[in-house]
Amino acid sequence: MFAKTASSFGVNEVLLASVLGSVVFSIFACQPLVIVGVTGPITVFNYTVYDIITPRGTNYFAFMCWIGLWSMVMHWGLAITNACNALTYVTRFSCDIFGFYVAFIYLQKGIQVLTRQWTSGEPAAYLSITVALLVLGAAYLCGVIGGSTLFQRYVRKFIEDYGTPLTIIFFTGFVHIGRMRGVELETLPTSKAFFPTQDRGWFIHFWNIDVGDVFVAIPFAILLTILFYFDHNVSALIAQGTEFPLRKPAGFHWDIFLLGLTTGIAGLLGIPFPNGLIPQAPFHTNALCVTRQVTDESETGADKGHTTRVVDHVVEQRVSNLAQGLLTLGTMSGPLLVVLHLIPQGVLAGLFFVMGVQALEGNGITSKMVYLAKDRSLTTASHPLSRVQRKGAIWYFVGLELFGFGATFAITQTIAAIGFPVIILLLIPVRTFLLPKYFTREELSILDGPTASPFTMESVGGNYGEQVSDLHGGTNANERAGSSERRDEDDSTERGEGAGKLAAGDDYELQQQQRGAGGLSHRSHSRSAR
Repeated sequence: MFAKTASSFGVNEVLLASVLGSVVFSIFACQPLVIVGVTGPITVFNYTVYDIITPRGTNYFAFMCWIGLWSMVMHWGLAITNACNALTYVTRFSCDIFGFYVAFIYLQKGIQVLTRQWTSGEPAAYLSITVALLVLGAAYLCGVIGGSTLFQRYVRKFIEDYGTPLTIIFFTGFVHIGRMRGVELETLPTSKAFFPTQDRGWFIHFWNIDVGDVFVAIPFAILLTILFYFDHNVSALIAQGTEFPLRKPAGFHWDIFLLGLTTGIAGLLGIPFPNGLIPQAPFHTNALCVTRQVTDESETGADKGHTTRVVDHVVEQRVSNLAQGLLTLGTMSGPLLVVLHLIPQGVLAGLFFVMGVQALEGNGITSKMVYLAKDRSLTTASHPLSRVQRKGAIWYFVGLELFGFGATFAITQTIAAIGFPVIILLLIPVRTFLLPKYFTREELSILDGPTASPFTMESVGGNYGEQVSDLHGGTNANERAGSSERRDEDDSTERGEGAGKLAAGDDYELQQQQRGAGGLSHRSHSRSAR
């Protein structure tokens, strides 16, 4: 956004948007586990609006403010009319496509950052590319170690949780070693502490705009509302996915009302509009999982008595989201802005690559493509996709998913990128009404499935095809309370670790449950299952 909006949005604007989202949602939201901040899709939205309206001489910040105000009213309308009930039709089909899109946005933006380094000369460009790839390799290796059996568990957990930020810190200093010290690299552009990037105040004079432009902002606000309706709710669904045994209910309608409030405030402050983050939101829930060891006595031979780690419960609270928001506010101070300014853009490109690769690795589309590429003679009969009678059905299903991703990604490369939320929203009726005509119910039950558990979806009428009266099975308060009592008796319960899972035959289903609409990878989970 800094490069494509003539410095309209910089580091301070993005940091303040993250603070706004975290403070409001951690205190007031029904689901404070969802991390709210500035996403890749809103970046595309912001600079596309800039490309459209600035040639007309329109005040960009005032126009964006009116988009936020109109969108706030529309969000409130969605909340009042219980429009989030339509989430009952959101399945892994649309979530995986959107996750695939977000993953490629990360990869694309990383490449675009590197292409801009050529303006500083060939040495700077080549060093930036090298550092970006090294960041990718080192951070990915930390994830591999976290999901392996190397070292003690607490060492693996530390490497898995803190490997990526430590990698960023290391390579920020790495470029100053030896002959690399003489290469001038572009770094993260920062501005004055607690001040906007441009010479303006934090309050936007939204009246400094033609009356006609106020109404021109309405269709843009509609598109923004569509984007946030899908993006934020999918983030919430993934953060409350079927792999997380949550005990506190969801409140999608109230949370979309809060999102409208933060959208309007962000418009008045002249900062990017925050919404639910992928994959940060599900990563947050995963970090709050408490696991326990389970011994499988049903196995025979060498595997008898084999132990695995399963998620016992999630520490559901508001403190961690609020704390990270307040710490983010601290990074707007002078000393920490100086530190942020030291980070080479090549290192940030590597971070984009890390997030993109993680997103792709855990995506359901990727899992199906890997299955199709495998040697069938070496694929176990217990693999869930092996139950599909028509093998061509898998190809057709994956083809439709890739077509949906391609259409979404292609439109974002044009001036019509402002309309990409419409394509994303159309994925829901395509899955609901079109796919059942070409796939049997049994095939869809294997190839697709609900995003969140019945307990999470109860407030919006349950998952598609489920009866509301059946939603309490296994998730009612008494059973959850009993589960809590059993947890207190389990001395092997350990905090702060994600789920190591089940048996090898369930690996694909785990990846599907942990796939993420934005690429929830959970590499440690799937590797421990394997």
